[in-house]
Amino acid sequence: MGIPPPPSGGGAAHASLIKYDTPSLLTTRDAKPAKFAKAGSGKKLPPVESKMPQTEDILNAILPPREWTDEGKLWVQYVSPTPATRLDVINTQETLDQRLLARQARETGICPVREELYGQCFDELIRQVTVNCAERGLLLLRVRDEIRMTIAAYQTLYESSIAFGMRKAPHCREAGPRSALQAEQGKADLEARVEQLEEEKRGLEEQACLWTESPRGRFAGLCDSHAKAEAIEKREGEKRAQKEAKHAEEVAYLKKTNAQLKKELEAFLAPTKK
Repeated sequence: MGIPPPPSGGGAAHASLIKYDTPSLLTTRDAKPAKFAKAGSGKKLPPVESKMPQTEDILNAILPPREWTDEGKLWVQYVSPTPATRLDVINTQETLDQRLLARQARETGICPVREELYGQCFDELIRQVTVNCAERGLLLLRVRDEIRMTIAAYQTLYESSIAFGMRKAPHCREAGPRSALQAEQGKADLEARVEQLEEEKRGLEEQACLWTESPRGRFAGLCDSHAKAEAIEKREGEKRAQKEAKHAEEVAYLKKTNAQLKKELEAFLAPTKK
């Protein structure tokens, strides 16, 4: 009878990077293996001196064995306690690169495929280190658990921020066109005011021409009319420049906000590369 392969969730291409021993048949499906029997069952053994845990026990605690059933029989596969050679490390690196390419993992950004493969690679490194030095392996285990906890916290924060942004997006889309419409209306009012001032200027010029008909008031009338016209033109020019600067600033801000919201929405809705 052949040994059934463990379920790998997609064939050899999705097999784990962790090195395992040959699967072994434990018992039927309904029975439990002796290693996992409840404490206190069977005869009581005489007390023995406490011993340090073996490397296999530490490996099984760090990387639990895989279990599956096939035709009503329970199979188990433990991680390999064999030390890794330099060639094994090179093969692990090449296999990692091949599977990253085969499964089209993203090089940057959030990618579940890349996270899964690098997690398996890190577990294999922990296995190799634990075989040579159990203390270093346990220390790496703490590092791995801390990294996973940190990533989970960042993932929760990211999902919360995305949800908050999606809730705020409709309000921003409503406020954006309204502000732009107000800015355009202000520009139209400013142009109307400019036309009105041009009419006033032409009227003042006509009055200046009438003053020139009188020899006595020719010089005084021209000076007075030109002074008034220049003062009005200067004052209104300053107002127009201020309004145009304010309008340009509002338009630039709205464009920047719109581009930022568009970029965030496109990044969120971008399909995962397969």
